[in-house]
Amino acid sequence: MDKLYWLEEIELQDYAKVGDKALNLSKAIQRGYPVIPGFVVGVGVLREFLETLSSSEALVADLPHSSLRLDVGNWRQLQQVARSLRQEIIAATIPQNWLDQILAAVEDWDSKHLIFRPTFVLPTKINFGKNISGLLESQVCLRDRTLIETTLKQVWSQLFRARSLLYWQRLGIDMSQINLAVLVQPIENAIASGSLVANSEICEIHGTFGLGFPLNYGEIIPDYYKVSCRDGIILERQLGKKILGYQLDYNSLSPYLINQELNHQFSLSNDDCQQLVSLTKKIPIPDHTNFRFDWTILQHRGKDIVYLTQALFPQTAANLHLICQGLGVARGVVTAPVHVITRHQETISELTPGVILVATVIVPEWLPLLHSCSGIITERGGFTSHAAILARELGIPAVVNVSGATNIIHSGDRLLINGDSGEIFSIKKGSHGEPSMERLEPGVHSISELDVADLARDNSVVPLGNVYPTIATKLFVNLSQPSSLKTIENLPIDGVGLLRSELMTVGLLEGKSPQSWLDEGRERELIERWYQQLLLFVKAFAPRPIFYRSLDLQSNGIQLTRSHDESQHSNQGILGERGTLGYLQNSAVFEVELAALGKLQQNGYHNINLILPFVRSVEEFRFCRRRIEQAGLMDVSQFQLWIMAEVPSVLFLLSEYVKAGVQGIAIGSNDLTQLLLGIDREKSKPTRTLDERHPAVMNAIAQLIQMAQNENIPCSICGQAPSLYPEIIDSLVRWGITSISVEPNSIPQTYHAIARAEQRIILNAARRQMM
Repeated sequence: MDKLYWLEEIELQDYAKVGDKALNLSKAIQRGYPVIPGFVVGVGVLREFLETLSSSEALVADLPHSSLRLDVGNWRQLQQVARSLRQEIIAATIPQNWLDQILAAVEDWDSKHLIFRPTFVLPTKINFGKNISGLLESQVCLRDRTLIETTLKQVWSQLFRARSLLYWQRLGIDMSQINLAVLVQPIENAIASGSLVANSEICEIHGTFGLGFPLNYGEIIPDYYKVSCRDGIILERQLGKKILGYQLDYNSLSPYLINQELNHQFSLSNDDCQQLVSLTKKIPIPDHTNFRFDWTILQHRGKDIVYLTQALFPQTAANLHLICQGLGVARGVVTAPVHVITRHQETISELTPGVILVATVIVPEWLPLLHSCSGIITERGGFTSHAAILARELGIPAVVNVSGATNIIHSGDRLLINGDSGEIFSIKKGSHGEPSMERLEPGVHSISELDVADLARDNSVVPLGNVYPTIATKLFVNLSQPSSLKTIENLPIDGVGLLRSELMTVGLLEGKSPQSWLDEGRERELIERWYQQLLLFVKAFAPRPIFYRSLDLQSNGIQLTRSHDESQHSNQGILGERGTLGYLQNSAVFEVELAALGKLQQNGYHNINLILPFVRSVEEFRFCRRRIEQAGLMDVSQFQLWIMAEVPSVLFLLSEYVKAGVQGIAIGSNDLTQLLLGIDREKSKPTRTLDERHPAVMNAIAQLIQMAQNENIPCSICGQAPSLYPEIIDSLVRWGITSISVEPNSIPQTYHAIARAEQRIILNAARRQMM
């Protein structure tokens, strides 16, 4: 076995053997930060261990020198292969001299328990797309020879779980390219734990009582503190919902219920906050750069001491230069050349695959071209602009509201864009034309365990029972593009909660408005095209329901043809003659949609339902219902007619809507928020105080859910709120929401958030019974 690498002795040249988690903690020790001691079982140890499995029948024996290929669509085969690989590792024996070395290393530690923390070292040429640290979890055991052996093998075996194998396959990574190091440290019960993110101005702290596992697992809502880095003043703090904690229990972690009195207290005192903030002052933090560390507070000799458990230091990247910043609306980081479309250009027929598209605004006829882009930058738009919505569905990063982007950026420039932070960097050519961070040695790239939930953003998780527990709340997906159907086929969804007609029809309309087709006498052809497009979704999901939202032609500026008068376009804002009000003035296009839906029913597809958009009054609904009845849609018993609950008048008229025939409501949190708070988020950057979490919005949503229950109709939510602010899912489930519909890349974490929320309801009920 290769030597053990002690944290205080690790140097930069050891990176490829220990990974960035240990390297960053080593840097922290060198800079005087308090860090829990530990050592690394290097990447070579697992490789050597696999080579000792010499049986010709062992699958795992050939992995270091082979390329494992699997049928990613056959999850049963994937389970069987994964189970066999893991069983072989668990059943094998670690050489005794290796265990002697590890046992001798932990002998002097006072703690009875150890934590084994995995970290990857992977090829730098692979584009990971997102943090994949959630593939593996840390393991805890007693300081015992046999248990140490078992735990180390458990950590290694996670590398070959079904979801891990699927991920390597999808990324094109051979098993021979994968290296895994394991950081071993003592662990004790903590007073409090959490994370800290700081820049040169502000420090944001999240904390909870005890060990940090419930925070990492997403099982609680932590306390939040916003502190000035300059003077240490606490600018804001919010009490979390810390109902669950973890403590060490013999050879494992045991969850426990935090009593209500403690739950209503903050986990950190003012002195604790000051101690955490003081740690950020030991290094200079450049502008536009975040410094992050995870921390835990332990009692040592009667004093509360803060220790770093993970750290991410600001990186110096001489070939990266921040050139502009906007609003990140679709997650991810990508590096690529750009194609700039100036505001004076009117048409674009094709794009070089893989470019970042830069434009003033994305006009509808360009939307099909976005399928070949690797990222999007626009000067205008917000979270609900069609460019942002489509980028999230396609899984590409997008930054909007970037002032002067088409002047600052030029076609052929190579950029790095961050769809999370909204930052845009220009890149000077390095050895391989990519950013070269100081901490990385050539040829390797490491992924740390800074965000355990990041795996949930990957769409290729296998539907295994132990991955997806049973939930009562229905989970739907928001869609518009047929190309997304393949990527979501293995996701645990109950149907389509929102099929956006505006984006769905862009390709089939060939750059014309629907009215133009009618004016040209091509109504029958238009109905057939509409029918064929809908058929793709209906077939893919049958018998699961699809809720199709009819055209909202001026929704967030969405028009089905280009507006050459940009000032007119911008003045429409979030209102205009949009939604069902437009149907009253001219119902011809609406009747085309109804004819296409009717044709689906006539051909035996009864899983299609209709949501009417932006309904202002009962009179508008009655008009639309008459048209729907005339089209024969109501003759099918399974057909449901819903309305979007997004105009605040619905709060006062829901009972009247139900009397008129409304069978369900879908809360559109995007428009509801803007109309309740009097903001237009397409023209201004959102603030923390004016978003879906505002008390007025949350109270309105709670009221709608309660009213729907009183009227005995289903209530769904299909805006961006659950994806952007997953902490509100707990409230939605507690209030009794029937279903939640989110973008494809938010399905896994939303599923688990629902499961945790439902589990909390059960735990609270059990706790009340015990009182």
